[in-house]
Amino acid sequence: MALKVSTLSPNKSETGIVKGIANDIIRQTLNAKNAASLDEDLMSSGAFSIDQLMELAGLSVSQAVYRLHPPQKGKNVLVACGPGNNGGDGLVAARHLWHYGYKPTIYYPKQSKNELYQRLSTQLKNLDIPFTDDFPSALSKSDHVVDAIFGFSFSGEVREPFPAVIKALETTKVPVLAVDAPSSWNIENGPPDSGPGKDFQPEALISLTAPKPLVKFFKGRHFVGGRFVSPEVAKKYDLDIPEYQGLDQVVEVGSGEQKL
Repeated sequence: MALKVSTLSPNKSETGIVKGIANDIIRQTLNAKNAASLDEDLMSSGAFSIDQLMELAGLSVSQAVYRLHPPQKGKNVLVACGPGNNGGDGLVAARHLWHYGYKPTIYYPKQSKNELYQRLSTQLKNLDIPFTDDFPSALSKSDHVVDAIFGFSFSGEVREPFPAVIKALETTKVPVLAVDAPSSWNIENGPPDSGPGKDFQPEALISLTAPKPLVKFFKGRHFVGGRFVSPEVAKKYDLDIPEYQGLDQVVEVGSGEQKL
């Protein structure tokens, strides 16, 4: 079920949750503090491991790619991964995409030494999924891109080698799906005023668990993914859980007209 968020002015609660109305359904965004706190709750009282959450997030990303760009439209998917959890989501998504019949290529220049990320990389190598250091060449051969470089916790300057990568994503005609945030964007304030990412508007965004405040600056297709939030956690953070259909792990929730 696609939901359009209304253009009512935002109301910000004491918990840092911004509320808007969508077809008479309250929708919220989570600021950085509450997004991190929600993740902690999922891994403590929720009893999820980070492996499980990353697997579910990556599965959601892969389904969003399938919705946007089914294999018959082109199978070559470039997955750009950063060094943190967002990159891990991208690695998981690439594995699922391979099983769907795509031909993913991984750009992962700052590979983490964390054991979890090492295992995710090994899983891809066991499928003979190629890793590349040449982003421009890989981009020129791609039908779709997954931007899993930086997520909602990003702040500060974009460091090497990512400025040129984000600039390429800004100017490419290849459709891009951003994971949780277009890379370089601030969770509250959206795109930077200058530098890499200033004009970055990907075709689509998938918000994991719940949208972040930056969505009010986003103009493309918007999905929510992550079918794992319990009613108790949703109540604590005053979240409206999207109405997922059947086996779907994603829901399209708005268009570029949305304003939270």
